Amino acid sequence: MRYFKMTLAYDGSNYHGWQRQSNALAVQEVVEDAILKLTGEKVVVQGCSRTDAGVHAREYVLSFGLELPINCRGIQLGLNSWLPDDISVIGCEEADEGFHARYMCKGKEYEYIVHNSRIKDPFMRNTAFRNTYPIDEELLDRAAKDFVGEHDFKAFCSTACDKEITVRKIYRFDVRREGDKVIFTVAGNGFLYNMVRIMVGTLLFINEGKIAADAIPRILDSKDRKKAGKTVPPQGLYLNKVYYDEVSVD
Repeated sequence: MRYFKMTLAYDGSNYHGWQRQSNALAVQEVVEDAILKLTGEKVVVQGCSRTDAGVHAREYVLSFGLELPINCRGIQLGLNSWLPDDISVIGCEEADEGFHARYMCKGKEYEYIVHNSRIKDPFMRNTAFRNTYPIDEELLDRAAKDFVGEHDFKAFCSTACDKEITVRKIYRFDVRREGDKVIFTVAGNGFLYNMVRIMVGTLLFINEGKIAADAIPRILDSKDRKKAGKTVPPQGLYLNKVYYDEVSVD
């Protein structure tokens, strides 16, 4: 048996998230089917994270083992010939037998894109969240820094979250503008269900004056989901990077 660490990029628009579902198409199912077609082996791949329906990934890491004597180049080129155009193998390397894409992950970086324009762009409808209210990205960049550090994020996760421990550490959170796109980038040692989408929604409420600019520490202390902002839609969210070494805070 040989073990592999493989990296994907995918457009999640057509999928019900990463994890295989009984009643909807997920990225995991498509990848496992492609491995079966390429190698003749039925394997269960271990993904680094669950992603919601419609969420994208620029760097999604998974792990699996194969009996077939095939090298990484053969896996990458072979799978890309079987995978649909919205999923690509962008990297592959051999791994130790004990490597697990999820359990050995030390941190992740997410990006959320807001299309801040009164004019809709048909090419961004599945890749960004359009918000027409003028965004003060400098205000939100300052407010986002209140998330940095180790906090209990119970107020910033879905009520459907099943994690008993809701303490997470955020290493950095930056907001910048590129033309009519406002980009929220956050890195941390872990994220709860809907956490990034709720943090971004809270910052957008601050931008609109619905929540005070200095309210984030109080919301964190409250542990009350009702005090935070809305959960923004999934199509603006990207899993940007996955860390297996120490997370860079630069």
